Amino acid sequence: MGRWGWRVYAAVSRIASASKSINNPNLSRNPRIRSPVISRPRNHFSSFRHFSALPASPPYVEEFDASNHDFDANKILEELFEDDEAGKISVRAFFLCTSVDLKSMQAENSKYVIPPTSRSTNSIVLRFCGPPWETQGAAGNDMRCYRYMVVYQYGSAILFNVEDHEVDFYLQTVRRHASGLLTEMRKDDYAIKEKPLLVEDMQGGLNHIVLKNLDMDSIRIIGSVLGQSIALDYFVSQVDGMVEEFAQINRAMQKTGTFTMDRKKLFQLVGKANSNLADVILKVGIFDRSEIAWRDAKYAQILDYLREEYEVAQRFGNLDFKLKFVEHNIHFLQEVLQNRKSDLLEWCIIILLAIENIISICEIVRESIGS
Repeated sequence: MGRWGWRVYAAVSRIASASKSINNPNLSRNPRIRSPVISRPRNHFSSFRHFSALPASPPYVEEFDASNHDFDANKILEELFEDDEAGKISVRAFFLCTSVDLKSMQAENSKYVIPPTSRSTNSIVLRFCGPPWETQGAAGNDMRCYRYMVVYQYGSAILFNVEDHEVDFYLQTVRRHASGLLTEMRKDDYAIKEKPLLVEDMQGGLNHIVLKNLDMDSIRIIGSVLGQSIALDYFVSQVDGMVEEFAQINRAMQKTGTFTMDRKKLFQLVGKANSNLADVILKVGIFDRSEIAWRDAKYAQILDYLREEYEVAQRFGNLDFKLKFVEHNIHFLQEVLQNRKSDLLEWCIIILLAIENIISICEIVRESIGS
């Protein structure tokens, strides 16, 4: 019998013994085991009571409390599961690159790939019985015996039930098929707790989610939200950098009344802003519909809860607002550069006209002198 079995057995034993003592009226309130009387030399000091700082409680207090409170087996078992941190499955989200070749990665790890349950092609799920150097075969039907890795085409990798010392090995598997590796990898931590006695299908918690049953669709749903969240952090940081750059330009314009920026640099900022917005909408798929959540309401509940927990819609709204600020500044600077170019062309035309007039005057003067 495993650790969980002993804990459940102890809880059930407590419930059974308490209910037996309440329902059986023939039991004595203060049962004592009587031993045969043995004559001993009388000690006068033995008749004194021991002193105690705490008042003695009647022997029937515990029975009185038990008789006036209902024992709820589910409540006791839930407390046992709640207090046990070992029941949590760690979830680690990483954003380490801007693109992953899923086809080559799937070909290299074909024996670990789990077939998809939807038509989505932007992710693959790998299941390991443990690190490859420890894998000896199947680990049974318990989901907690496996390691899972969900990899997304836009660069996120979500690891389930992976220890700290194993993280680098699994990330190296992704890096071999990645492009646009980041100098500073972004990461986030989460946890899943499986509770079969839960009345509802899921329940939220502090930096974790409680599920009645953990299955592959749950892993895909949780991985999709965490992958989008960690990727959104990266794109928000990129847009924040552009906002800060334009803020510095505006502060310089406030002091000097002009600005110095190369037209090529401005076009690069335009391309960066547009590509970030396109990546968030198309690659990350913030607004894409989940077929798993569409088929089953319990997965839709998990999806809605996690999106609300990570404030995905609000953060995308903030990102869109910042991009509009960048776009406004880009249009303004483009107009200034265009006006500068127009002024330059006007001066060129003026200079050419002046040169033409000078040449005409010189010819007239030469002809008059010659005649």
